[in-house]
Amino acid sequence: MHRNIENQRKLNSFYFSQATSIKKITKRGQTSRQPVRQVNTLLSHTKLDSPESSGSISKSLFSYKYAIGRGGFGKVWKVELKRTKTLYALKEMQKLRVISKRSVNSVMNERKILETLKNNFIVNMHYAFQDRENLYLVMDLKNGGDLRYHILKNKRFSEIQVKFMAACIISGLKYIHSNGIIHRDIKPENLVFDEKGYLYITDFGIARIWVPENSKDTSGTPGYMAPEVIFRQNHGIVADYFALGVILYELMIGRRPYIGRDRKEIRDQIVSRQARVTEVPEGWSLESADFINKLLQRKASARLGNNGFEEINSHPWLKEFPWKDLFLGLLVSPYVPKNQDNFDPRNLTDWKDEIDQGIDLTNSQNLFIGYSFDKTMLMEVGNAHNKKTLSSL
Repeated sequence: MHRNIENQRKLNSFYFSQATSIKKITKRGQTSRQPVRQVNTLLSHTKLDSPESSGSISKSLFSYKYAIGRGGFGKVWKVELKRTKTLYALKEMQKLRVISKRSVNSVMNERKILETLKNNFIVNMHYAFQDRENLYLVMDLKNGGDLRYHILKNKRFSEIQVKFMAACIISGLKYIHSNGIIHRDIKPENLVFDEKGYLYITDFGIARIWVPENSKDTSGTPGYMAPEVIFRQNHGIVADYFALGVILYELMIGRRPYIGRDRKEIRDQIVSRQARVTEVPEGWSLESADFINKLLQRKASARLGNNGFEEINSHPWLKEFPWKDLFLGLLVSPYVPKNQDNFDPRNLTDWKDEIDQGIDLTNSQNLFIGYSFDKTMLMEVGNAHNKKTLSSL
């Protein structure tokens, strides 16, 4: 598995994170390791990590439009940054709810992982800040709604539509895996469309940097969790590909391959049978069914994608797919959301879970030290360092 992760990191040179790009620019100007250390030193003196304040970003800098969704800890808002008139999605999370649900590690983990990622097929973070009551994540705004919303509306999709969706998801996973990260919660609710019909991966709350011994990391959504995760075994990037197989099966057949009320029922089904597409729907190819069946293999070592992206890419169903044109946004999506802000307003109702009112919020603020992030500040630090490096040549 370590070899597979390393192979993923080497693939596709135009997929890279902000941190990687800073290092590459530095190396063009100077070959020693000193510039990277200097950038880290500069970053340590910014306000990105201030526990008392959120640096230059605060709630007052945004105009709230309306709620467009609801997460586990608060609502998601459509907002406008007053200074630039740029629209974003703002994820608001109540600290009391986060603490009550014992999810501090999850929200802090998501924030730290998002800082290292920037890609055309994920929902990127621009700012993170906090006040006494709430945490805030400012993200790319995608108006097309999540895939679950569209599944409920359409039930099934054509092969050409699903192939395009699959390619978007695979492109996002390729980048995520190349950074040594497993998403671990790929499901329709965490895949969102833009107005052009491109699909993006979001919600990195339970994502993890891959380590060889991770059998204790068993979080996920029953129905989309790979067998090795459900059975508390060590797992790698192919756990995400199993979830992709479940989604593609659902888009083709109209239901998930394993259905149950809880993890135990789904586990029992996995033990009893190997899910597979046995009857190919009209209008679908045999290659599409074979692709899905190979993603759904219960044994991780036999699953498509175990040897990295090239194994996915070389499958007959995707062998001729124009990946670079997809990355550049040159392809026309065969499925385009009909309206802006595609979401079900029923999802904006109040939460049914209880908040522990006995939590001392004042003395709990230290739990969220380091949450704040300002993309523009990071860019300014990087640019200042690059100018200094060039002037010294």
